Amino acid sequence: MAHTVEWKVRLHLFEEEGTTKARVMLDTGTTELVGHGVARRSPEDMDVPEIGDELAAGRALHDLGRQLVRVAAQDIEGVGAAGTGRGDLPETGWPLPDQSPGG
Repeated sequence: MAHTVEWKVRLHLFEEEGTTKARVMLDTGTTELVGHGVARRSPEDMDVPEIGDELAAGRALHDLGRQLVRVAAQDIEGVGAAGTGRGDLPETGWPLPDQSPGG
């Protein structure tokens, strides 16, 4: 069974006075999620806006990723699959790839 979809992601970055904020929006066609991230430059650090962008964007994407995993866990419960008791890591029916060398 082939399955192909396209999800739309938009990432916005805002910087003001040493603070960079990121907002990432995901639209799957059926679900919309928004992740947020912030990076603050220490006053004694050199002003390199790209670093703030990278940190804030990475944190926003990480926030979004946690939300996606939580939604997946709820969906797994919704179809009657048993959980694994590992918090927000749904594995039943959709295991993580083997992370061992050669796996």
